[in-house]
Amino acid sequence: MAESESGQDKTEDPTEKRKKDSREKGEIARSKELNTVAVTLAGAGGLLAFGGGLAETLMELMRINFSLSREVLIDQRSMGIFLMASGKMALLATQPVLLVLLLAAIIGPISLGGWLFAGGTLAPKFSRMNPLAGIKRMFSMHALVELLKALAKFFVILIVALVVLASDRDDLLAIANEPIEQAIIHSVQVVGWSALWMAAGLLLIAAVDAPFQLWQSLKKLKMTKQEVRDEYKDSEGKPEVKQRIRQLQREMSQRRMMAAVPEADVIITNPTHYAVALKYDPQKGAAPLLLAKGTDFLALKIREIGQEHSIQLLESPALARSIYYSTELEQEIPAGLYLAVAQVLAYVYQIRQYRAGKGKPPEPLKDLPIPPDLRRDS
Repeated sequence: MAESESGQDKTEDPTEKRKKDSREKGEIARSKELNTVAVTLAGAGGLLAFGGGLAETLMELMRINFSLSREVLIDQRSMGIFLMASGKMALLATQPVLLVLLLAAIIGPISLGGWLFAGGTLAPKFSRMNPLAGIKRMFSMHALVELLKALAKFFVILIVALVVLASDRDDLLAIANEPIEQAIIHSVQVVGWSALWMAAGLLLIAAVDAPFQLWQSLKKLKMTKQEVRDEYKDSEGKPEVKQRIRQLQREMSQRRMMAAVPEADVIITNPTHYAVALKYDPQKGAAPLLLAKGTDFLALKIREIGQEHSIQLLESPALARSIYYSTELEQEIPAGLYLAVAQVLAYVYQIRQYRAGKGKPPEPLKDLPIPPDLRRDS
């Protein structure tokens, strides 16, 4: 039975590409209730922490602006001067609370989905102007959840407010009989603690809403098996594209290999089907390295480059096949071929000495010792 593309069939976890694309579009989990709780708690905490200084500043403002001398009243410039001074005092007094609220307004949203700025979310979406789509959203599951959250917030705040009012009843009545300075400070404390308890009540809503938003965001990102397969094909690329990439990689590797052939000490051939180029550096003391290898046309090109740069060519079909199949480019030859390659290099060095007029011509190489496990018969 063919799979349908309904949401019920989206059982696969989202891929990393799906998550990345969703994040770039600004579609991440956000909890309005968590933001509200963060700002409310921060405001209440800031009011409790800095409320004393704020109350004293407010009293000083009232004292200054309600006890003006006769000289100030008749001076036309006094209004502007007092206004600027009062504004500066009020700004400095409220600055700590405002900074706390600013930090809460930033930390609250990014605590759930992280920091994100998506320019696409600022673009106008004319699809939202469709009245049919709007009606559909009004009667969707999301709208029902939002309604339930609003009712829950209403009842939670109502219950907390009634409890707070009942517990602060004596304090509220006492404020009316207190001196003005003490009453203002007492009022700030009562308001701060009341807001703190009401924000604590909203924590219940946020504790439910935040996991729900994460679950809903993950549900939206779920994929069908067909979507996973299609995305895998897109990420891996089309077969013809991958084939072209592999071809280009082979060509680049071959060009690097051919460029290394002039550095070889000897080229061992089959003589026509295989060719391998070896280099040995006595100062490093390591085993000989395979600089290049190839069959047929590549073998021919390796031999041609070797002849152009006067590199010794040596025919040894068995050794050429063994090195070709057992050694990768720019890797050392296996230990089982050390003796055979050592005889070849010694033969090459003797030929160089002979051509330089410093020795006798070397005897032809006999059968080279190649272990059975490394031998490759054509």
